[in-house]
Amino acid sequence: MIFTTDTTRLALLAGLSLSYAAVCLAPYLRQRRKRREARLQKAALAQAPAWIVAYASQTGNAEALAEQTAQTLRLAGIPVRLSALSELDGADLQGAERVLFLASTYGEGDAPDNAAAFAGRLMGAPLALAQLHYAVLALGDSAYTQFCGFGRALDQWLAGQGAARLFPRVEVDRSAAPALEHWFQQLSHLAGTSDAPDWSAPAFDAWRLAQRRLLNPDSAGAPVYHIELAPASGALPDWQSGDLVQVAAPAGPEQPREYSIASIPADGRVHLLVRLHTHPDGSSGLASGWLGLQAGIGDTVHMRLRPHRRFRLEDNAGRPLILIGNGSGIAGLRGHLKSRILAGQTRNWLFFGERNLAHDYHYGEEIEGWRASGALARLDMAFSRDQPRRLYVQDRLLERADAVRQWVEQGAALYVCGSLKGMAGGVDAALEQMLGRPALDALAAAGRYRRDVY
Repeated sequence: MIFTTDTTRLALLAGLSLSYAAVCLAPYLRQRRKRREARLQKAALAQAPAWIVAYASQTGNAEALAEQTAQTLRLAGIPVRLSALSELDGADLQGAERVLFLASTYGEGDAPDNAAAFAGRLMGAPLALAQLHYAVLALGDSAYTQFCGFGRALDQWLAGQGAARLFPRVEVDRSAAPALEHWFQQLSHLAGTSDAPDWSAPAFDAWRLAQRRLLNPDSAGAPVYHIELAPASGALPDWQSGDLVQVAAPAGPEQPREYSIASIPADGRVHLLVRLHTHPDGSSGLASGWLGLQAGIGDTVHMRLRPHRRFRLEDNAGRPLILIGNGSGIAGLRGHLKSRILAGQTRNWLFFGERNLAHDYHYGEEIEGWRASGALARLDMAFSRDQPRRLYVQDRLLERADAVRQWVEQGAALYVCGSLKGMAGGVDAALEQMLGRPALDALAAAGRYRRDVY
């Protein structure tokens, strides 16, 4: 009941009530408008020829190319749905007229994390796709035996279901520009227009080798170098922890080598951790040999930054973080730790493995300082050759299973960085044993289980 007859007060009260109602109603109206726009977009796509651009991406390269592919078609007036492969089901493929697949390969022929569900759910069974026309851009690295293995398997499965190729599969070795140019030329033909923009790879920028330091003298393993690079001119560009660089060595500029960034912009330089690769004939890897042995301090290094969206912190920035890696994989984890510490986040747990404590504890002084200050809540190390029985990070994980489960229940995200052979598979098996495969798959789908392995 209102205990006043003062018209001024009544008018003021009415105005306040209306304002409050407007504040409460605004979010509802915004959501209703978004839902209406989504329905209209879906209806528009349903009335037009159904084109889908689908990507299977581990490091974000295929995803970025898929976005450029979709944009090329849209500029030609073609409605396009852009989707991760894991978001597609059989009905999507059977309802589409044309699908362009951009598929990376994870390790020795496996599907990337964001395509594993699709491969397991659909590619093991028949599916009538006689109405579908498709093309495949397969991304890979010829250093692996199963070069473009998943892209090839996807292409063969689609053809086996009766789908028709729009043009032969395009295979790309380490982002080689000629193959990518061929893909975009084919898109222009598909779009039926010569107005589609010509594709060109992002340019390499000139950087200066500012510092190089051997981190593991007397190690039984290959030399590991801490590398610091500064822009040759201009301001330091921005990046996020988890991002990558591509380095073009003078001896092989068409085959850029990717490295995880081990620093954040606040450090003032790009830091890399480079393990020297040696071929059977004794020669050094093109990029690792150039950065670790051949380039002089002050020399120019041609490099470009590349966002790695699937390994960034993003929505996990405020969560507890469990970071797991081995060897030079500490680089990507170091970037995340630096970012978290700068933001005042201390619920950080690092699992790290290498050969010997005495020689292979990369950034050990820095890590121990973080632990002493409380910036690193927990630290578990696994130096495989410091005891008679080999001990690895997956073994440490299993020893801490109860605590890992507790952190995950409290909302923690899991980040894995390092070698594909042995470590990544062992860590995944250990996490499956602790959490169960359905729970681990759910974490991956929610972006709380992310991997950058090589």
